[in-house]
Amino acid sequence: MSKPGVLSTRVLLVCAAIAVATGVLGGIEGWLTIPVLAAAPFLYGFLLGVHTLPGIVAQELFRMPGVALLTHVLAGLVGAAVAPVWAPQFLGTAVLFGGIQEGVAAIFRYRAWSWWRYLLSALLIGAIVAFVVAMAADLDELPLWAQAAYLALSLLGPVAWTLLGLWIGRALERAGITPRRDAPRRATPRA
Repeated sequence: MSKPGVLSTRVLLVCAAIAVATGVLGGIEGWLTIPVLAAAPFLYGFLLGVHTLPGIVAQELFRMPGVALLTHVLAGLVGAAVAPVWAPQFLGTAVLFGGIQEGVAAIFRYRAWSWWRYLLSALLIGAIVAFVVAMAADLDELPLWAQAAYLALSLLGPVAWTLLGLWIGRALERAGITPRRDAPRRATPRA
């Protein structure tokens, strides 16, 4: 049995599998970036929220330090293979989003795993996405309704993707991907 907090082979393999699936989605998002920015730029913040998935699924499955950042970095590498032109952005987003998810979990000392804790990290990510992309996208050129939609979707996009990630994580747990989280066992004293 491995020590708590140690990334076992099983944890590493499951994180890698999550990273491949979510990294492909991230790569697809990369290829959709230019058409979305050209046709409906107010949707971009929502689309960018797909990058919250790797860490949320990993944290929901394992509830331990390091899995969000690890899975995000691996997903960034997969996304870079799918859409190489976006490689630096994928890796930067992986470190940023994974770091935020790990940071919020660390604030709660890796003990709070309720849905609201995940939503805190999603809202923080959404706020950062809204601010950064607003600076880069020149939102002043959009009509007022599109600016409002952009800000709302940038905040709500990561929340929606986070809720999807929680659902995926719980479904994977029900499928037996991780051991069940029953009440912690207590060591019985030897006679």
